[in-house]
Amino acid sequence: MIDLVDPTISKRSRERVDDLLVSGRLADGPEVRTFEDEFAEYCDVEHAVATSNGTTALHTALHATGIGEGDTVLVPPFTFVATANVVRMLGADPVFLDVDRTTYTLDADAVEAYLRETDGEADAVIPVHLFGLPADVSRLRDLGDAYDVTVVEDACQAHGAQVDDRPVGSIGDVGCFSFYPSKNMTTGEGGMLTTDDDDVAARARQFVNHGRDSAGYDHVDVGHNFRLTSIAAAIGREQLRQLPQFNRRRRANAAILTERLDDLPVRTPRTPSDRLHVFNQYTIRVDRRDQLADHLERADVQTGIYYPTPIHQQPAYESVSGSYPVSERLADEVLSLPVHPGLDDDEVKRVASEIRRFHRD
Repeated sequence: MIDLVDPTISKRSRERVDDLLVSGRLADGPEVRTFEDEFAEYCDVEHAVATSNGTTALHTALHATGIGEGDTVLVPPFTFVATANVVRMLGADPVFLDVDRTTYTLDADAVEAYLRETDGEADAVIPVHLFGLPADVSRLRDLGDAYDVTVVEDACQAHGAQVDDRPVGSIGDVGCFSFYPSKNMTTGEGGMLTTDDDDVAARARQFVNHGRDSAGYDHVDVGHNFRLTSIAAAIGREQLRQLPQFNRRRRANAAILTERLDDLPVRTPRTPSDRLHVFNQYTIRVDRRDQLADHLERADVQTGIYYPTPIHQQPAYESVSGSYPVSERLADEVLSLPVHPGLDDDEVKRVASEIRRFHRD
């Protein structure tokens, strides 16, 4: 079976974990601080704050930027539900705007139109860098500056992606990353918030640690235990070191797939010239999606559908009105293929060959 996801955990990662197990320093501590410093340097930002997962990173980012009861946050409907859930969990209201039909990321034209028509009635916007491709976050940052709207980058699928040679996570007011096993780098579970804002970073550090003042034992805010463990940080430090290599392999695998599928009735990923795609997922669009997925399953090729139901059509969001035609069509057509760095050229070519066989038959 060619797996859709196959995390690569190096011998050095296991050695780092063994060292921590011997030391007994398993919870939040110096290893986490070092991981934060190294991740901040990688993203070219002043601060990185580790969290327990990508969802808590998003939750923390919104709280730290002042989003709360009654606020309005613009989000795409075609993404994982966590992006909208954290908005509601803070008492704010998610307002859905459709995605771009080429990049599948939040449509900047739709955001601009909404802000113009409502005279800037939004407090934050969360562009999702979907499948490893950055959203048009530079333009969204300009709109945020013009309308006083906070830009929170959901970079949970885009470690190492870039816009005009700038790393994602460094362009908006805050960036958020996930280290789930399917991501470009993993800690098992884990997350990270990035920012250049000293105050946002300070509030985030308090929030993830029960609202505790780092200088003492005073709890100056109401917070959660969203801390990352030292064991996860140890794995993350080695994964970060390997991330450029992982991403190069993902891009190489994606190039093979694109070359071998481009002449078929399949829509392969497209990357705007100002952006670097890191292919957390290689997602195609195809009319007979379910039949192709069944064919590949029989050929021992695992696939995934991200996402079969847009957020606004989920039962938890049944009160949401409105139609988002691009998101709804994508949900019927997208299929993600194996592209992870554990694949060799022959395996990637076999995936493409099976898709060609499906269309030939």
